[in-house]
Amino acid sequence: MPTQSAGIRVTRPSRQGTSLAALSFLMLSGVGMAGAQSLVPRESTVPVPVESVPAYGRMRAGERARYELRLGGREVGTGSLEVVGEEQVNGHRTLHAVLKVTGGVLFAKVDERFESWIDPTRLFSRRFVKDQKELAIRRYRDYHMSPEANTFRERNDAAPSALGSREPLDDVSFLFYARTLPLRVGDIDTIPRYFKPGHDVILHVVRKERVTVPAGTFETIVVKPTITNAGGLFGQGGQAEVYFTDDAARTLVQLRTKVPLVGSLSLHLKDYRSAP
Repeated sequence: MPTQSAGIRVTRPSRQGTSLAALSFLMLSGVGMAGAQSLVPRESTVPVPVESVPAYGRMRAGERARYELRLGGREVGTGSLEVVGEEQVNGHRTLHAVLKVTGGVLFAKVDERFESWIDPTRLFSRRFVKDQKELAIRRYRDYHMSPEANTFRERNDAAPSALGSREPLDDVSFLFYARTLPLRVGDIDTIPRYFKPGHDVILHVVRKERVTVPAGTFETIVVKPTITNAGGLFGQGGQAEVYFTDDAARTLVQLRTKVPLVGSLSLHLKDYRSAP
């Protein structure tokens, strides 16, 4: 049976078969462009001082990454991932992060915006907005979370429901949290912290791979994230793959997923801006 530590169950193969170990989280970090000051491709001439890069870079207000959106390998739109700034949510300090994807061809168009208000120290969510437009379908959800009361509401006027965890994660914040993991090839981490009960976040570290994107060529760690019993970018039907740089920054340089009725979509890093 898997051992459990810090709310994580990790399965890892060993020479003797499948061995299980507990994970220890020593540092917190950001996602995507977090730690972008270390975003130097292996074949890039962009000068970045290595001494300015902390291990496992923190999310910081003002950081932004921009992406090409491709459908079946063809550029059809744009994406972005940004830590917009510091905001108060019900009297609590948070950092507001936004992931956007816009584009498509003919009638196969998507316009999706995911927003998360995240505790910058412990990396849990206090609010999550999901605004999705796929073809003629519109889905809008606005969730407000209160870990102190162990409840969440869809909209402020809705009746409260029990949280799935007192340190809840959503579709955006779990990416920030994932960067704190060792991410060793073969690991399968089960994180029972999704804000809705009955939804675990599962991270399968599948391989290392060198990839080339408009921003340069990078050595990456490829992770398959799944939110059980859920839809969206990281739902079970999406078969998403996330490519983090294989270094302390763990920068998101590529993301692949499948969208119903649209097909295979991917984001490829085009440029970034570090925090001021």
